[in-house]
Amino acid sequence: MNHTRVNALFIGSALACLVMCLMMSVSVSAQSDGGQSALLSGLISPHNYVQKRASSYDRTGGNDDFRKIAPGNTLTVLDDSGPAIITHIWIGIGSSERYHLKKLVLRMYWDDETSASVEAPLGDFFGLGLGDYFQFESIPLVVAPDKALNCFFPMPFRKRARITITNEGKEDVDSFYFNIDYQALNKDLPADTMYFHAQYRQATPAKGWTNQWESNDTPAVTAKKNLDGENNYVWLEASGQGHFVGVTMSILQNQDGWWGEGDDMFFVDGEKTPSINGTGSEDYFLGAWDFGEQPFSYALFGAPVKGAELAGSRSSVYRFHLDSPIPFTKSLRATIEHGHANHRSDNIFSVAYWYQKEPHAAFPPLPAVEQRLPRLYPVGGPGNAAK
Repeated sequence: MNHTRVNALFIGSALACLVMCLMMSVSVSAQSDGGQSALLSGLISPHNYVQKRASSYDRTGGNDDFRKIAPGNTLTVLDDSGPAIITHIWIGIGSSERYHLKKLVLRMYWDDETSASVEAPLGDFFGLGLGDYFQFESIPLVVAPDKALNCFFPMPFRKRARITITNEGKEDVDSFYFNIDYQALNKDLPADTMYFHAQYRQATPAKGWTNQWESNDTPAVTAKKNLDGENNYVWLEASGQGHFVGVTMSILQNQDGWWGEGDDMFFVDGEKTPSINGTGSEDYFLGAWDFGEQPFSYALFGAPVKGAELAGSRSSVYRFHLDSPIPFTKSLRATIEHGHANHRSDNIFSVAYWYQKEPHAAFPPLPAVEQRLPRLYPVGGPGNAAK
């Protein structure tokens, strides 16, 4: 689907320019002149929508502009009819429970579906895959000071949108703040409009084929072949017609050495061998040489958390294909090796983001909350006690 054409016709000039900026920008800075010009140029045209917001504001007129979420309870933060497009989500959380970012679950349902199109721990959805807050800035996702979660992915719906937050922790969320901005349209979305999806996956740990190695350069490791992606870590398996727009991923190392000796592999429309095959994990995330010494955060890619090459280290990375989404007409299998030919046994947490026509394939079951929490596993290998 040509997002620029669709949004220009049906959302109004301002949002059209926003989407154009998202899809066409190749700058490493969201503040590039081209991006600013695209956004500003839409201000002189009329906007054919009604701006709306779902918010946690205090209905009494007081200042208690939040909601509480008891353990086991679900808060509905949006439930409204379409046609409309969500353009921005902001969330702030007041909770003393450790790893509440892993224990709160975000779900989004479009139209009349009963199977969520978005399902992920709340922190993971915003790129915080290890349960801790950190700041970064990309085009579609931003975590701003202090602990402010922002999403700018456009999310269209025809009939209805329902967004929920479920507390799977053991303590109350004392204050859950939210603003969800969306545009109510005066005409239906085009027939070929694709819906936003996001899916969480994890491997705790990834199953390395050996722990009998001393370094990533051990000859038995480097000689191993992997042409078909067998046992790769899977970001996404989708069926239908759509396009892949990116992934956030976090790694908790169980073993010493560089975690990123793995190639990305994309299998489009049932391919047995990947038509897109990368050269290394840091290369896919558009860094180089183990990401150097410093964390970084750019418009379309980043490694805002960069750990040492030791067991127990933490890293978080992201890559958004807004410049060139990866299309599929029947299916997509998006994967990456965990170490060369999958020799490493680190912990991996990821969220894949894509657009597609409904219906979508069933998601894998969300792991139980205790399984989602980051911890080390005795997998053997360098820096780790054997099982």
